[in-house]
Parts: sequence; C-alpha cells; structure tokens
Amino acid sequence: MDIAQANDEFGIPGALAICEGKGGLPLLSIENAYASASISLHGGQVLSYCPVNSEQDLLFVSQQAYFQPDKAIKGGIPVCWPWFGPDPEQRGRPDHGFVRDCGWQLLATGTGADGSTRILLGLRDDDRSQALWPHAFSLELQVIIGATLELALLTHNSGAEPIKVTQALHAYFSVGDVRKAQVLGLAGHEYIDKVRDGARATQSGPINIDGPVNRIYLDTRDRLVIDDPSLGRSIHIEREGSRSAVVWNPWVEQSRSMGDFGDDEYLRMICVETTNAAEDAVTIAAGERHRLYTSYRVYQD
Repeated sequence: MDIAQANDEFGIPGALAICEGKGGLPLLSIENAYASASISLHGGQVLSYCPVNSEQDLLFVSQQAYFQPDKAIKGGIPVCWPWFGPDPEQRGRPDHGFVRDCGWQLLATGTGADGSTRILLGLRDDDRSQALWPHAFSLELQVIIGATLELALLTHNSGAEPIKVTQALHAYFSVGDVRKAQVLGLAGHEYIDKVRDGARATQSGPINIDGPVNRIYLDTRDRLVIDDPSLGRSIHIEREGSRSAVVWNPWVEQSRSMGDFGDDEYLRMICVETTNAAEDAVTIAAGERHRLYTSYRVYQD
C-alpha cells in the first residue's frame, strides 16, 4: 500500500490516518470525540478501542502476537470465515478459515452525523481462496467508531450455487482479572463444551472463569454483559444475525503452548464471540447476503 496515496484518498483530517503499523502492516489510526481506535488491514481486524472517558482499552492484544503477513494477529477482533473452529472437512486448512491473514482493501471512510468515524473494508475471492474454498464471494466489514464500537460483516454469495458458512467476530476483551469477571446473559442456554469433547450442558447462573473454557452457546440472541469488577466496568454486547455465542479462555496449559500468547496473559482477557457456529450455520442462496452484526458499549462503575 502507498501510505501517502491512501491518506490522500481515505484520510480524515483530525480523525483518521493510515500509517505503517507493527511489522510494516498498514494500520488505520482513529481518534474522535468518542474514542481512539486502530484497525489493521491485515486480517481486517480491529485491534484497539479506547473510550475517551477510560484509560483502559476495550480489547486485548497479546504482547507476543505475530505481526507478519502470513500469520493471524492474536487479539483484537479477528474475523473467522468461512468456517469457525477446525477445518470442517479435515483437509489441513487453517483453523477459523482463511481471511484472518488476508490483506483487506480499504473501500471507504466517512464521518457520521453524530461525529462517529465509519470505515468500510472489503475482500473478494481470488486464486488462493479458490484453492482452499472453491466458491465466489465478496465480504464487507463495516466498522463504526463512536460511543459504541460497531461491526457488521456482510457476506455476499456471488456464485451460482448456495454456500454454507460458519463464522465469528472473535472479540478478545481486556479484563483486570478474569477470575473475578463474569459473563451474564447466557443462563438457561444449552452449550457445547469443547473442553469436555463436545459434551452438552445447560448454563446455570453467570459464567465464572476458574479453568479452561471453550463453549458454544446455542439459541441465544439476548444482550451479553461482561462484568469486570477489577476494572470497575461492564461491557454490553448486542448481536444480530446470530443465534450462537462462544466464550473462551485458554487458561494455563494452552497459554503455555501458544507461541503468540504470554504464559500468564489468560488472566487479562476473555473472548465473548458473536458467531454463527455449530448448528447455527448459515446457508446463503446465490446472489444473496448475510449480515452478522455486533456492538460493544463500555459502562464505568
């Protein structure tokens, strides 16, 4: 990317600039009356969102994260697509699909009537994607940086046959101490427990993290809340186009096994993901679209 040309075309004076980020990867830097934020064009990934009334970022990015063209970035809000989790066909393709390490195109930027900053990124099928997943598609990721952080992932089936996808906006949230945090809004919902080899159970009360957690919650559309007493805040999560949610924390052993994740960083993060996962797979007819939307708002105690 020609940074100077990109700024001439898409920069917003005083609000949005395109710069070279870690590893030389192009980065959007946003600062407006509501928040400061950053978005990597590598992976189409929001990496930071810090409201003006807070010194603490909403999002977690590992200190050990890779910033390389052929690697996914550990943290922020990765886009998992067109499958969530392991390769469903067990062909050795990447976990969580292939768009997390793609270079996304910056399509448009603008300012909303409320002073929010709006960004549109795009990605289309190419020779690499066709070799991994032989379907024609285009993706758009709409990001709004305002009093809330909003993301909408639009999948357009530009082929002649239906396509079936699972997907996620795989948000890593920063918390003060995950052992004291709780996730609210999933009581009474059945979940698939990946830690227990896919066993099914029903959530009783809030989710407390005292060991490894990797769960797909089913038939859920309600608002979710991360209550974080250590940072004196709560994070409210709204979702559309989704009937499932994932809660993940690697805990001790998995943290130690990941080269792009610090041994004790599990204490400072939790993933609460807006998904179409498991039986919540989405079939998109030829020429049709699906919109997966989420928003995050921070409330200080």
